[in-house]
Amino acid sequence: MMTWRLFLATLQFLTRIPVKERWCDGVEMNDYPRGIVCFPLVGLVVGLLSALVWGILVQHVGAFPAAVAAVIAHIMLTGALHLDGLADTCDGLFSVRSRERILEIMRDSRIGTNGALALIVAVLLRTALIYQLSADGLAVFAVLVVTPVIGRGMMSVMMFRQSYARESGMGNLFIGKISEGRFYATLLLMAALVLFIAGFSTLFALLVTLSFTFAFRRFVASRIGGQTGDTLGAACELSELVFLFFFLWH
Repeated sequence: MMTWRLFLATLQFLTRIPVKERWCDGVEMNDYPRGIVCFPLVGLVVGLLSALVWGILVQHVGAFPAAVAAVIAHIMLTGALHLDGLADTCDGLFSVRSRERILEIMRDSRIGTNGALALIVAVLLRTALIYQLSADGLAVFAVLVVTPVIGRGMMSVMMFRQSYARESGMGNLFIGKISEGRFYATLLLMAALVLFIAGFSTLFALLVTLSFTFAFRRFVASRIGGQTGDTLGAACELSELVFLFFFLWH
């Protein structure tokens, strides 16, 4: 059962939001897989704060600067954790090398051309999509709230019944260690939050995003034999972009 201490420990793990250590007393490393159900709730916190930044600024500076500010807020709240994973994943997977070399490239702290391009495209596309939501008169605030919920919920897809592709690393806390019950509970909580907050108009984009994440999981596993912390971050970022894109498309 989820506890507030486990939720706060998960919030501390996934964001840069200050959480005092004493608030997480009693939570051990082997407790973290149980915290997967907290992932959509952590996304809700990130989404609410990012949406609040947009909501405050849009009436004063316009839609585009507000969209930029919302993206910056999202990056600051997460410490660019998942963007870093996206960059490392793109550097490795698009290097067209052997499995061992791909994993070596992904571990390298230096960013390559593919990673840099991925970051630029991801940030620009997110900003453009948020701006277009406003231009189309859609429910920007609600969509901004639920988008991080989806990103963190979809990370469970990358963890469930997957192998860890490395010998050690932070991703090993979760990958292959999520029970079936908690996996489905995470997806159900994610879907419930999205549909309740943003309405059933998001259902099409949500289903497309789920299908994309399963396809991405299969692609990554075929290249490196499993998942890493970097591919979890990449899936988070990509699923959020896919959701925003297809919500606009629909």
